[in-house]
Amino acid sequence: MEHYIVLARSVTYAQRMQKSLSRAGIRCQIFRPPRDLTDLGCAYAVRIAVSNLPEALSALHKDRLDPVQIFIYQQGQYQEVGP
Repeated sequence: MEHYIVLARSVTYAQRMQKSLSRAGIRCQIFRPPRDLTDLGCAYAVRIAVSNLPEALSALHKDRLDPVQIFIYQQGQYQEVGP
């Protein structure tokens, strides 16, 4: 299933992102990203449905929660789509 993951610099930052998205009515899930996606040892990721990305980025920007990186998961692979 296709989805986006938004990388956060720490678990606390990911939890803040989750709260921001929840307030905006966007469902998401926090998890540890695959090791080959980041060299940050403490990074966490927030999983977002493809259809929710524009609203999610708007909500995160409004709350000044900028993602480290954004990836899309398609056909069993992650591809970077933005910072």
